[in-house]
Amino acid sequence: MTEQGVRWTAEQVLALAPDAASRKAGSKLGAAGPWSGTGSGEGAVWGLCKGSGSRPYRTVADLADAAGPAYRCSCPSRKFPCKHALGLLLLWAGDDGAVPAAAQPPDWAGQWLAGRRGRAEARKARTEGGPAAAPADPEAARRRAERRAERVTAGASELEQRLSDLLRGGLAAAEQAGYGLWDETAARMVDAQAPGLAARVRELGAIPASGPGWPARLLEECALLHLLDQGWLRRDRLPEALAATVRSRLGLPAAPDGPPVRDRWLVLAQYDTVDPKLTTRRIWLHGAGSGGTRLVLSYGAAGRAPELSLPVGLALDAELTAYPGSGRSRAALGERFAPPAPAAFRPPGVNTAEAAARYGEALREDPWLDAVPVTLGRVIPVPDGDRWQLADADTDTALPLSRAARSRPGLWRLVALSGGAPVTVFGECGHRGFTPLTAWPEGTGEAVPLC
Repeated sequence: MTEQGVRWTAEQVLALAPDAASRKAGSKLGAAGPWSGTGSGEGAVWGLCKGSGSRPYRTVADLADAAGPAYRCSCPSRKFPCKHALGLLLLWAGDDGAVPAAAQPPDWAGQWLAGRRGRAEARKARTEGGPAAAPADPEAARRRAERRAERVTAGASELEQRLSDLLRGGLAAAEQAGYGLWDETAARMVDAQAPGLAARVRELGAIPASGPGWPARLLEECALLHLLDQGWLRRDRLPEALAATVRSRLGLPAAPDGPPVRDRWLVLAQYDTVDPKLTTRRIWLHGAGSGGTRLVLSYGAAGRAPELSLPVGLALDAELTAYPGSGRSRAALGERFAPPAPAAFRPPGVNTAEAAARYGEALREDPWLDAVPVTLGRVIPVPDGDRWQLADADTDTALPLSRAARSRPGLWRLVALSGGAPVTVFGECGHRGFTPLTAWPEGTGEAVPLC
C-alpha cells in the first residue's frame, strides 16, 4: 500500500488530468476552502467538496491499487478523474495538514474501498487458482486468419492501383478531389480488415491543405504506403521480425510474446490522442535495471478517458512483456507487485547527434516509424527565428522542435524551467523534429510533465 508519509508532487497529480480544462478546474479546487471531512489512511484519500447544490460532493481516491490510482465522486462529471478528485489529491499533496491522517474512512468511502479491493482479491484468486479457460479451436482460428489475410491482400492490391492512378494523373488531382477521394479509399481498407492502411489513407486527405511544400509531403506518404503494401504482398520473403512489423502496421492483432521483464519502471510521460471513436493513452516507461524504454497503450471509448493512469515521475514494480516486431517498443503491462511510488532516478541522457542517430538506426528495422523515445541530457531551449530548438550545452549541435511541440503550452513551461540553463528532457525524436514530453531541471530528481 501507499505510505501516507510519501506525498506526490502537484505536477504528478496534474499529470492525471484527462485534459487542460480539468487541469485548470482541479487546480482551483486544490485549496482548503471548499473542502470538509478530509482524511487519509490505508492508501486512500477522501473528502467532501462544496458544490452548487445543497449537498457536498463525496470524493475518494484509492492510491493503494497496484494497477494505478482509482477514483469515485458523486458529481455528474464523466471525466476520469474529475476536477474534484484532482483538487482533493492536490490538497493532499500539499502536505500542510489540510488532509489529516485518520484511523478509518467514513462509511461512504470505506464501502467503496472495501468493495473494489475485495473484487481485486477475487480476480487475483481466480487468476492464480481458477480453472484454465477452455482451449480455442486452433483449426477454426487458422481458417479465420486465412480469410482475413485474403481480404487484406485484396485491399492492398486495390490500394496499389489507386496510388498508381494518382501518380499517373498527377498530384494536383489530389488537391482538387479533397477529402472525398481518401475517405472512400479508407472505407475500402476498413472493409478489407486493414485498419492500419485505413488510418494512413485518411491522413493523406489533410496533406494538400497543409501549406507550402505539400506535394513533396504527399509523395513521401504515398511512397511509405506503397512500401507497406509491398511488404504485405511479399511478406513470405521478409525476415520474421520485419514481417511482424508489417502485420502490426496494417493493424492485424498480435499478442505480446516476449518473456516478462520485471523491473522498477519509471513513468516518463503520459498523454492522450483523441479521435471521434477512440481515446488512446500513451504511457512511456523506463526500466531502472533493464535500461529499456517501453510504450504501454490504453484505450477508452469516445469521450471517456482510458482507465489506466500512471502519474509521471512515479515508479512501479511490475512486469512488461514485449509485442512482436522489429524496432518496436510497445509492451503489455502485466502483474504489478506494488502501487506506483515516487522515484528519484531518471534515464541517462544522450546528446542531440546521438538522438538523431538512434532514429536513423530504428528506421532500418521499421521504415514507418514516426519517432523513437529519447532522453536528451544537458540541452537548452533556444529560439531559431520563428521556431525553437534544443541545443546541446556541451557541443555545437541541436534538434528542432516539432510543429506539434511549438503549438503546446508545454514549450513555455520548458523555457521557464530552463531559464537558459541546461535541462534533461525526455521526448519523441523523429523526422518532424523533437517533441518534449517531460523535463528535469539540473540538480533535482522531480519530473515536470510538458504535455
